[in-house]
Amino acid sequence: MTISEEIRSEASRRILVKDGAFGTQIQARKLGEADYRGSTDLVRDQKGNNDLLNLTRPDLIREIVDDFAQSGADILATNSFNANRISQADYGAEALVRDINVAAARIVREVADRHAKKDGRRRFIAGALGPTNKTLSLSPNVNDPGYREIDFDTLSDVYVEQIEALVEGGAEIALIETVFDTLNAKAAIHAARRVDPALPIMLSMTITDLSGRNLSGHSIEAFWASVRHARPLSVGLNCSFGASQLRSHIAALSEVADTLIMAYPNAGLPNDLGEYDEDAATTAAQVREWAEQGIVNIVGGCCGTTPAHIKAIADIVRGFTPRSIPEVPRWTRLSGIEPMVIAA
Repeated sequence: MTISEEIRSEASRRILVKDGAFGTQIQARKLGEADYRGSTDLVRDQKGNNDLLNLTRPDLIREIVDDFAQSGADILATNSFNANRISQADYGAEALVRDINVAAARIVREVADRHAKKDGRRRFIAGALGPTNKTLSLSPNVNDPGYREIDFDTLSDVYVEQIEALVEGGAEIALIETVFDTLNAKAAIHAARRVDPALPIMLSMTITDLSGRNLSGHSIEAFWASVRHARPLSVGLNCSFGASQLRSHIAALSEVADTLIMAYPNAGLPNDLGEYDEDAATTAAQVREWAEQGIVNIVGGCCGTTPAHIKAIADIVRGFTPRSIPEVPRWTRLSGIEPMVIAA
C-alpha cells in the first residue's frame, strides 16, 4: 500500500490530526543567538533561523516533535519551512540547505518510528515547504509591474534541492504550505514531480483577508482550479486567521475539492503585540464545529498552537465522521482570479 493509500484509508475512518507550530514552540524557549549558531562558522547573525536548529539544536527540535506526537498528531511535519536556498540567503546559510533538510526529516523519522514501536500507531512524515520570500506573480517594484526577482525554473530548482534532501532524510509527503502565490505553489508542484512523480503532495493555501483570496488574487475556488491537475492528496487552508474566521472558506473549498481537506488555523487572531492568546479549549471548540459540519478530513494547528492545542483538537474530533469526498462533475475548469467552469 502506498503512503497516499494509507492516509486515504485512515482518513475514511476518522478525522486525522496534524501537528502544530514549530515557531511558537521555538520562540517560547527564548533562545540566544549562540543556540541558533552552534558550532557553524556562519558570518551573519543567526538568531531567528529556526531551520538551522535542526543542525545546531537537534535535541530541542526532537523534543518539540515528540511533544506533538504524544499529543495525538498523525501527521508530523519537518522543521523546514524556510530551509530553502532563497530564504537561507538572508542568513548566508545557503550552503547548509541540504544538511538542514536531511537532518529535519531524520529527526521526525526517528520520533515517528519510536512512537510507532511504543503504541503501534503509524505517524506520517510531511516535508514542509514554505513559499519563500519571493513571488512569481507580483513585482516588488511599483514602478515596473513586469519585473520579477526570480523566474519559475529557478524556483523549481530551489524546491528540487529541498525536496530531494527531505526525501533522503525520510520525508514521505511534500507539504506545500502557506501558499500566498499560486504560481509559487505550481513551481513547488513541478519540483516535487521532478523528484518523484509518485511523491504525495499536500497543498495548503493562506488567505490574506476575509474575502478568501491569497496575495496573488485567487479565490479559493480559483486556486483549486489552478492546482487540481496535481492530484494532491489533500488541499486546504492554514495560517491567516483562527478557526472561526476560516470556517466559511473551508466549507466553500470542501464543496468543490474532490480530495481530502486539511485545515490548520492559528490560535485565534494576534493581539497588539503579535502574540496569540486563544487557549487550547477555545480553538478545539471551534474546530469541533468543522467536524460537526462535516467539512474536514485532517485538522491541526498553525501560529500560536501548542501541543496542548493539538491534544485538545485530537480529543474533540475523536468519534466524528470524516468528510465524504464529493463526486465532482468532469467539466472543464479554468482559473483566472475567479474560476471559469465550462459545463457539458
